[in-house]
Amino acid sequence: MIDPKRLRVLRAVADHRTVTAAAAALYLTPSAVSQQLAALEQETGHALLTRSGRGVRLTAAGEILLAHANAVLAQLERAEAELAAYAGGAAGEVTVASFATGIAEVLAPALRTLAAAHPGIRVRVRDAEGDESLPMVLDGAADVAVAVEYRGAPKEDDVRLSRVPLYAEPFDAVLPDDHVLAAAAEVRIASLAHDDWIGQQPGNPCYEVTRLACEQAGFEPRLVHASDDFSAVAALAGAGAGVALVPRSALRGMELKGTVVRPVAGPHATRRVFAAVRTGAEAHPLIAPVLAALADAAAGLTTG
Repeated sequence: MIDPKRLRVLRAVADHRTVTAAAAALYLTPSAVSQQLAALEQETGHALLTRSGRGVRLTAAGEILLAHANAVLAQLERAEAELAAYAGGAAGEVTVASFATGIAEVLAPALRTLAAAHPGIRVRVRDAEGDESLPMVLDGAADVAVAVEYRGAPKEDDVRLSRVPLYAEPFDAVLPDDHVLAAAAEVRIASLAHDDWIGQQPGNPCYEVTRLACEQAGFEPRLVHASDDFSAVAALAGAGAGVALVPRSALRGMELKGTVVRPVAGPHATRRVFAAVRTGAEAHPLIAPVLAALADAAAGLTTG
């Protein structure tokens, strides 16, 4: 009989593509992961992994088993949810991983709602960049992710995750106050094609938004400076180091010296924010109220 714990290990290796990375995500040693995979291959009678460069990839048999693993693990999540509901009483801890502005915009207001309506639910918040929270959920390091769309993210139809849309917000152009377009009511991204740019580190979803917006405007941005801290990005723009696109909520309340902020004309740069849990866990009596509170907080959100 196949051990479901080993299916989780297989999925982690498929996601992270190396035994070492999967072990770190699962808080196991690489040797423990290798032992679990060897046992799983013995249980199934098939080789499940093969070397691929410096990493590994699933064999055809491994891909078949992974599809079943996703279904089995989702069903186990549903079983845990139903048993928890049967036991009654929503009391326990839920870990939510979110990027910083997601914490400020929806997670912090949701905590206030939960404290009043569900005092038995304790929420533990983990600050995680937008590309980190979904792997944390899939690896079991978090129960809920507040995440954004980005290249390489699990797709909307990914069977491993259940999503709740929260909000979409535009990015605004941040320019030095002596920029030739500083007095414009709005800025077309194409008009910034010859400027130096300030962006985020590669892998940050906002980096991808900037690259995609510029590509759609017909050019590749000359990304000279990089920081994942939006206040640092604004400070660099204020120093005349370049121009940037920054999520509108990240600019709210920020001291902006030497800069002007202008809405983007034409095709807008936008990020979509959503909550995600492992498929089957959305009905868990601890997790369902958290998702509902996040949705309520997002419903009252204005990004203009």
